[in-house]
Amino acid sequence: MTPNSDPTVQPVPASVVHQVDAADVTLHNPKRAVVALGSNLGNRMETLQGAIDALEETPGVRVKAVSPVYETEPWGVEPGSQPSYLNAVVLLRTTLPPGSLLERAHAIEEAYARVRDEHWGPRTIDVDIVAYQDVVSDDPELTLPHPRCHERAFVLAPWHDVDPGAEVPGHGPVADLLGAVGREGVVRRGDLELSLPE
Repeated sequence: MTPNSDPTVQPVPASVVHQVDAADVTLHNPKRAVVALGSNLGNRMETLQGAIDALEETPGVRVKAVSPVYETEPWGVEPGSQPSYLNAVVLLRTTLPPGSLLERAHAIEEAYARVRDEHWGPRTIDVDIVAYQDVVSDDPELTLPHPRCHERAFVLAPWHDVDPGAEVPGHGPVADLLGAVGREGVVRRGDLELSLPE
């Protein structure tokens, strides 16, 4: 593989670099963020791992934990009409403000040629900011926490695995929300494992 063929080898958006301004590698006063990943096209595991590595390579971001992998049926479409998703949740420490983290998430999606032409359409990668500290915001650009995360087992199950005491701001403990939603259609793939970046 030549270096140029790796879609994660790309410049960090200038606005992100500007806002971080060469963030202290020790991440002075970092914030907690929860990011959900999903892929149902191409080499799904390679894509998920590539997205995790790209997050770690972002100035001002450190990946602290990676959940187990879950396989789920696509949401909101006819059963069998799309490949199944692989989903995972990563916990970050970051000095980036939410808007800059969102820019980086979109840049990673674009690196994998994510196409946004169909609502609920298949995609190579979804990088969604689920929560950022205890922030509650109805900003249409970035609603926090993610507006439907408290209803979705494919987010709640891996999030609970990686942080059993977590809470969804404004909605309560992840464990209680997962108990209410149930795990139907969400299968933990013990044979698949994502790794923390070195």
